[in-house]
Amino acid sequence: MPDDAAWTNWLFAWENPRPSVLIDRLRLEPASGAVLFLAVSAGDVVSHPLRWERRRKAILTLPEGLDVEADVDGRGLLRQVQLDLGQVISAQRCPLYPDANWDGSYNNQVPGLSEREVLIEYTAHPEACFHLWNGRQVPVAALRGVGSSGALSSVAPATRRVKLRVLERGSNAPVPVKLHLHGASGEYLSPVDRHRIPNPEWFEDYSVDFAHLGQHYTTYIPGETTVDLPLGRVYFEVSRGFEVRPLRRTLEIASGTDQITVELERVLPWRSRGWVSADTHVHFLSPMSALLEGSGEGVNVVNLLASQWGELMTNVGDFDGHSTWGSREAGGDGEHLVRVGTENRQHVLGHISLLGYSGRIIAPMTTGGPDESALGDPVEVLLTEWARQCHQQGGLVILPHFPNPRAEHAAAIIEGQIDGIEMTSWGDLYDGISPYSLSDWYRYLNNGYLVPAVGGTDKMSAATAVGTVRTYARLPAGVPFTYETWMDAVRRAETFVTYGPLIECSVDGQPMGGRLSMGAGGGTIDVVWEAASVTVPMSRAELIVNGEIRQSVAIDPWRASGQWNVRLDRSSWLALMIRGHYADKPEIIAAHSTPVMAEVEGSPFYAAADAVTILEQIEGALAYLDTVGTRAEDVVYKRMRLVLESAHRRLHNRMHAAGQYHEHSAAEDHREHH
Repeated sequence: MPDDAAWTNWLFAWENPRPSVLIDRLRLEPASGAVLFLAVSAGDVVSHPLRWERRRKAILTLPEGLDVEADVDGRGLLRQVQLDLGQVISAQRCPLYPDANWDGSYNNQVPGLSEREVLIEYTAHPEACFHLWNGRQVPVAALRGVGSSGALSSVAPATRRVKLRVLERGSNAPVPVKLHLHGASGEYLSPVDRHRIPNPEWFEDYSVDFAHLGQHYTTYIPGETTVDLPLGRVYFEVSRGFEVRPLRRTLEIASGTDQITVELERVLPWRSRGWVSADTHVHFLSPMSALLEGSGEGVNVVNLLASQWGELMTNVGDFDGHSTWGSREAGGDGEHLVRVGTENRQHVLGHISLLGYSGRIIAPMTTGGPDESALGDPVEVLLTEWARQCHQQGGLVILPHFPNPRAEHAAAIIEGQIDGIEMTSWGDLYDGISPYSLSDWYRYLNNGYLVPAVGGTDKMSAATAVGTVRTYARLPAGVPFTYETWMDAVRRAETFVTYGPLIECSVDGQPMGGRLSMGAGGGTIDVVWEAASVTVPMSRAELIVNGEIRQSVAIDPWRASGQWNVRLDRSSWLALMIRGHYADKPEIIAAHSTPVMAEVEGSPFYAAADAVTILEQIEGALAYLDTVGTRAEDVVYKRMRLVLESAHRRLHNRMHAAGQYHEHSAAEDHREHH
């Protein structure tokens, strides 16, 4: 019970002054006043019963056929192992790492989990006993050192305090990295100022950790840290993004080990070529935590987004409309930046990320009721209107986790208010870029709406790493890197999205996001590409033309380049796509470029079937506003409806000019259609 409560119970350990004499009664006589005596219990121990020993770990091995039960009961106790003078702190299936081939395994690889072995952490009195599921007792003293007794065996204690430094080759300065350490039993070894058990739950990420799929624990350090290690073998993993080769090494810790220094090597030159990486979508971290995690992941720009979740407001106090953490003006190195924007949201019309804008926060951040907005809030602002306001305040507008929720996306794109389409990872490193997300993006490209691809994680817990999927945007030659020049680079559309492979691609000399004009009848164009990776092994390079695979070639896992000559007879967009996979995982779409738009004279970008689906989305947004959405004042409702009608009319007129027949919703039907 806490000692600041209205009622506090205190324990007192009274030692029998004549231990050889049996006590048969206890009499209490207060010297003055009254004494409230609640309980008494007797014990027989040599040392002070209230002094427990330092934390230890052990392995509980269950027999064949007995399932692991790691959940506690109503009294907070485990069913299969308990302590009488101590506390079992945690219990989890023992991680099974590929230690025999640790140096050859890959970064962030999730361990297997033992079916019979349970890793427990405990603290106890030296004379305590474990009580097992089968009624047997095991003295804690039997596990001292490297001891074992029955179903329990000790884990080597982590008592050697070591300073760890990580450098980048060519520099003696420590660099921020993502770090993992574990011992011979798979036990995670955290720095002394980090969580021993990272918390992967939503809005509970108060440290700087990453728990990959809840099983592989890592943390971020600023290049130096202190960690308690066991003697013997320790397994070490360190990484720093997509351009630095990740390391897995086996270390031997001796009684004289005081410091470990590790050197990383930057092997891919994309940053020196002018490319800047970014995560467009991060929540809940403090700006300085985001700066450390971004730097440790090699992400140059982290966009930290304030928002509203019903009655919960997050990161709003971090928004001031002008600060860029990590910039030289703010005392940083200027190479890793954090800027606070907002994710403005409506649960049917969609979400929209407003990045880098100046001035006052664009509010309300949510509208239309739960679970984004509060109960009873009317629909009072459209995504398109939020986007216009962001542009007026100098910001960048992104459609996050595209295409969902999808109703108003179409109108905002048609109106030219969107600067980027976001491919989103959340927590899984193995899923890759969603084909569903790509196919919906292709609808707009097929109709000539060039909106560049960007990558954002939508990180909301330690289950997602900053930059799992990320944007690369190229700065023009000679342009210094700032947050403003990064926004300009995205607007120029020379971007690609990646889970690891880095790419270059040009079409007749035009970079990603570029445009070229061709005479009537088209012609042959030259596509030149390059790809390299130090993380995800690559498997295929593919040329996507108008949403279809035109060329596909198997490639080296780590470095490849090529050239294709492509005949075009109509306006077409062309993009490079890279597939890849780890040896034990399915193939994924690992990288995708923003396309080059090749316009053939007399052949406009137009795809009838895709145009219909886009128009229907706008009609759906109108129907929601008219029928289900909580109605705002008439003047507000009419203003919003005019915005949607304008986008509908713009696309609708294109379709009529093309002579395309299409069905109308009842609300949008008109005489000219019949």
